[in-house]
Amino acid sequence: MARKYRKPIRLLVGFAVSVAFLAAASAQVVSAKQQNLIDSNESTAARRESRQIEPLQQAFRSVSLRLHPLDDKASGRNNIIIGFVGGFVKSNDLKHPEVQFAELLRKSYSPNVHAEVFSNHNGKKALRRVLQLLDSNGDGVITAGEKEQANIIIYGHSWGASQTVALARALGQQGIPVLLTIQVDSVRKPGQEDSIIPANVRNAVNFYQTRGLIHGSSSIRAADPEWTQIIGNFEMSYRNRRVDCGNYPWLARHLNKPHHEIENDPNVWNLIASQIDLELLKTPISSLPSASTH
Repeated sequence: MARKYRKPIRLLVGFAVSVAFLAAASAQVVSAKQQNLIDSNESTAARRESRQIEPLQQAFRSVSLRLHPLDDKASGRNNIIIGFVGGFVKSNDLKHPEVQFAELLRKSYSPNVHAEVFSNHNGKKALRRVLQLLDSNGDGVITAGEKEQANIIIYGHSWGASQTVALARALGQQGIPVLLTIQVDSVRKPGQEDSIIPANVRNAVNFYQTRGLIHGSSSIRAADPEWTQIIGNFEMSYRNRRVDCGNYPWLARHLNKPHHEIENDPNVWNLIASQIDLELLKTPISSLPSASTH
């Protein structure tokens, strides 16, 4: 009986093995096709992101020429530059100039400048970071000497510009001077005041435009004009000039283009770079007036 069924059993086993092999091979083919699709999608996304970043990289080549090596006096200070992105942009999104600008500052001024970018919703985190950087000996206490050795510069776009003033005000409440604030089409966040610059800020500058659904504050003023210099409120116009805004979705570019054009405008970042370079090379006045929490 065993001999009678031996051959059919061998045939069935062979057939089962063949089916299993074919199934495995088929699964490998499907998996390979899926992997190719994944690789293709990732490659397309990478090319798209590269196309979005490249215009900014080209623009910042001219901006880098505005930055110069710091002299011994400036390099000996604690130079801290904080940036804030607008809207709901992530702080590490290289498609946005605030992030690329910080990277440029690090490369140009290294190792004498700490430049870092935050979401405008992370104001408390940015404050903790600045306090950490000010505490040079790490003892948990920021001394008068550590405050006086600081050159703090803050910049931002849209809600990020509003957060710029909010951070400066929070530092002022702790008696910490700010060398320069820079606002680009500043849009006031609820509960904040972005048009009055607190008295602990030595210099402030405002860039704005007036078109589109969203546009920035056209005027900033000093809470204490004797202490704070308003460098200027500079209106930027894009009626006869186009700026690449490929880092934003189609709908945003068409509904609110001027607000994004000023953010991506190389002329604005050239002016910002020149002002930062100038301020870092100057000797700031470190003592604060008695009313430093306006």
